[in-house]
Amino acid sequence: MASEIKISFHKQLFLQLIIFSWTIVLCFIGFQYQREKEYKSEFLNAQLQQYNRHLLDTVEDGLPYEDYIANHDKPFDELRISIIALSGAVVYDNTISLDSLDNHRGRPEVANALEKGEGYNISRQSASDGREYFYSATLGDRVIVRTAIPYSNTLRDMLEADWSFLVVMISISLAMSILAYFTTRKLGKDIERVNRYEAEQERNRIKRQLTNNINHELKTPVASIQVCLETLLSGIALSEEKRQELIGRCYTHNERLRRLLNEVSLITRMEDGSALISKENVAVNEIINEVAESLNVMPEEERMALHTDFNELVEIEGNASLVGSIFSNLTENAIAYSEGKNIYITLLENSKERVSVRFEDDGKGVRREQLPLLFERFYRVDKGRSRQKGGTGLGLAIVKHAVQFHGGTINVSNRPGGGLRFEFSLCKHKD
Repeated sequence: MASEIKISFHKQLFLQLIIFSWTIVLCFIGFQYQREKEYKSEFLNAQLQQYNRHLLDTVEDGLPYEDYIANHDKPFDELRISIIALSGAVVYDNTISLDSLDNHRGRPEVANALEKGEGYNISRQSASDGREYFYSATLGDRVIVRTAIPYSNTLRDMLEADWSFLVVMISISLAMSILAYFTTRKLGKDIERVNRYEAEQERNRIKRQLTNNINHELKTPVASIQVCLETLLSGIALSEEKRQELIGRCYTHNERLRRLLNEVSLITRMEDGSALISKENVAVNEIINEVAESLNVMPEEERMALHTDFNELVEIEGNASLVGSIFSNLTENAIAYSEGKNIYITLLENSKERVSVRFEDDGKGVRREQLPLLFERFYRVDKGRSRQKGGTGLGLAIVKHAVQFHGGTINVSNRPGGGLRFEFSLCKHKD
């Protein structure tokens, strides 16, 4: 699996700011560009409308409009002039024969003039001569006067928006982007420095808490070992049975200390040296088989029946020891505290990316408010009973860290009908 590209905080902040600001700038430029084109089109239409109205007055006064068209200055060269009846029939055109002209009532500029008194069309190809024109039409009492300018380089330049504002806006935006980069870089570094400091403080707090918890956990077995050894070394006459009892206590407490130190060491390795922990191809099925074998050799009164629904080969790229610790710690936790008879391990998902597993027992479960605390280090639902069973309070913390080491998540809930249900996922490949 390809590793994810990590982007520093200040670059994320900079990219978000740039995307936001440039979106606003581009929207403004687009609006301004369109508005300027509309303004220039309306200005051009106003010039033509003025000519149209003068010609319309001539026509409706009954004066010879051909003389007006021939003798009066036109606002533009190559101006096409049409006089159109209200029915849409063209009664005059200075450039095209009337025989070739159809009804113009449906032309956009004519339709707008009939509805609103005037109208224009920025760019439309004439059906009569195939040329592209800018049209402007004005409604009178009896006719419509329409003028049209053929599209040329001059007209296109006239209607084209002024790009100088665009150059200015882009220049200002680039300058603001450069300023934003250095500002966000400084801000990002300050925030990252604060985050690192807070993270370091949190790590130190957790380490102090862990140290205090370890000291607390060590006191009982160390004190018990010391009392037993002092009794054995005091020279007091003891029966062989009593001597063996004291030696047995020393061994039990020593085993508890060994297990505690091993589990603390394992958690520390996963937290501080996860990159140094080797990964290999791990068959989860084989680990579950090992759990089944360990259950089979246990005394019958302590044993729980294992039921698995793992009917396909499941392999991940991970650490076999840590994956084994997930299943072994969950199993030991169920045996020690659930008071149930059965363990169920079910395969929920086996995709190319991940494997999801459900581990549950049919015991008594725990109170709902205790569920979020189960993965905390040294947390015990029943402290006295846990110590009697030799528990360190680190088993489920190791499970959580091992799952996270493999890129997964884990959650716990009470199983319907009784018992605990753990559902967790493991990524199949290295990040």
